[in-house]
Amino acid sequence: MVSFLKMSVLFALSSGLFIANPALATPNAVQIDTIAGHRLETLTINPPDAKRCVVFENGSRATVDSWTAVIAALPPEVAVYAYNRPGYGSSEKTDTPRDGMTIVEELRRGLQQKGLKPPYVLVGHSLGGLYMQLFARRHPDEVAGMVLADAVYPRVIKKPENFPWWTRAVKQVLFSATVNEEINLIYQTGEEVAALASIDDKPIVQLINRPTDPTALAVDFGVVDHDPKTVAYVKALYPSSKKIFINSDHQMQKQSPVDVTDAIKTVIASAAARR
Repeated sequence: MVSFLKMSVLFALSSGLFIANPALATPNAVQIDTIAGHRLETLTINPPDAKRCVVFENGSRATVDSWTAVIAALPPEVAVYAYNRPGYGSSEKTDTPRDGMTIVEELRRGLQQKGLKPPYVLVGHSLGGLYMQLFARRHPDEVAGMVLADAVYPRVIKKPENFPWWTRAVKQVLFSATVNEEINLIYQTGEEVAALASIDDKPIVQLINRPTDPTALAVDFGVVDHDPKTVAYVKALYPSSKKIFINSDHQMQKQSPVDVTDAIKTVIASAAARR
């Protein structure tokens, strides 16, 4: 059970640095759009015969280029929207709060401005997976299904005031103000998710990192709530989901892109069968 919990925690605190690379292996390059008055780095692929739109949300500190191999392997009839949240890559910083509700509504405005129509297949990695759970619960009619790639789940991360002092100090020094605010609001975002109705009627694939290398070490920096009630809560969140355990590191969309792409294809097919 502990390993299931820890798979959701190797977010910004344990992931490597990311450098945005506009040379994506996709037909469209990353571009700068003005959405709701802010300049954002976006990647949009919208073929005229698109049957489904797949929406990507990055983890903490990650940028859109982390999805390169996954996006390149998607079927040609799939529309794609990926972007860098405000304060990431070349996306302009914003004064709006960095809680999940705000981030979800900003994402929806971007999709609407791009003319990408729901219902969407949502794909979220790490902290981005928590945001996508909130999107799906807040707007279930706009969601066809979801892929959670080593996602953060509600109540897994402690309140920031309960982080060890050294964790608080390190993140304050090493991370940007945007990343710090997002991390500080993870618990609040999780409660926003928990307060909404379940979406277990949607096709959901949970990709769970479970390294088999005997030298692999689980690190949570003292931010994980290992209380048995929390573990049980997380395990019971999506009882009808398909759970796939992958021998990968936290950045599974980079190390194991085939698994992520296959999960997306599975959700697309399941959503089509339910129509």
